[in-house]
Amino acid sequence: MDVLTDSDVQRYQDDGYLILEGFLTEAECDALRARMKDIVEQMDVPPHCRIQFSTNQEEQLKSQMQGSADYFITSGDKIRFFFEKGVFDDKGEFIVPKERSLNKVGHALHAYEPLYKRITHSEKVKGLAKKLGLQSPVILQSMYIFKQPGIGGEVTPHQDATFLYTEPLGRVMGLWIALEDATLENGCLWFIPGSHSNGISRRMVRTPKGTFPLTDFVGCEQEYDDKLFVPTPIKKGGLVLIHGEVVHRSAQNSSSDSRHVYTFHMMDSHETRWSPENWLQPTEELPFTPLYT
Repeated sequence: MDVLTDSDVQRYQDDGYLILEGFLTEAECDALRARMKDIVEQMDVPPHCRIQFSTNQEEQLKSQMQGSADYFITSGDKIRFFFEKGVFDDKGEFIVPKERSLNKVGHALHAYEPLYKRITHSEKVKGLAKKLGLQSPVILQSMYIFKQPGIGGEVTPHQDATFLYTEPLGRVMGLWIALEDATLENGCLWFIPGSHSNGISRRMVRTPKGTFPLTDFVGCEQEYDDKLFVPTPIKKGGLVLIHGEVVHRSAQNSSSDSRHVYTFHMMDSHETRWSPENWLQPTEELPFTPLYT
């Protein structure tokens, strides 16, 4: 199924991102949201797993934050829960309704949840990958992001290749699907067009076994001029294609509306080396899944 035009491909190559409205139907979006509602209702998270998600480098390296937690680093082949700041008391109990507490659910929805698997491996996605020239694409990870009303946290400027590094670069792409309208008020994505052509300045890597924290950063994120960022509001059902090296961010959600998203990353595995230092690694239980099967 051909969902991209030649001009779409050129725009993606030039800017490092592309907006495609109407990629999913309203019914498909509602079905994904309804299934996640069921997953959250059945969620039973042990207190020691009630960690908070952050993209801030210093916070990622603290013992209770995402980057250094075993719960995170072993989540690539599982479905696990990651929370916003300030949703637990000092005893680890919820102080907000649990459905309003989550930052995201990841990272293997595409493998274990039939509805998410069907969307991820849809003919639309396969057609898009073929139009972009991906020879042997594999699915790396998937996430459901909530961007909760009022507390949905800021995602600081970053490049996905910082966390999903390949040699050569340029083999990873994110597909970010809005399950609700993404607006300026509730935290839509912002990009620096063309920034995918400048390489990366920071990597998150696994530390040697037996050391702590479990991950560390090599290099540092550059300072970016705020004026370079372009907002990308998008309607429910719309898709944003994200090049692995394009710089992007999103602001805190200060509105009364959530901004639910289903997102996943794929890599063209043809003549590509996946770094063994990446936090995410294929496992015997879940190798990286070929898209075209």
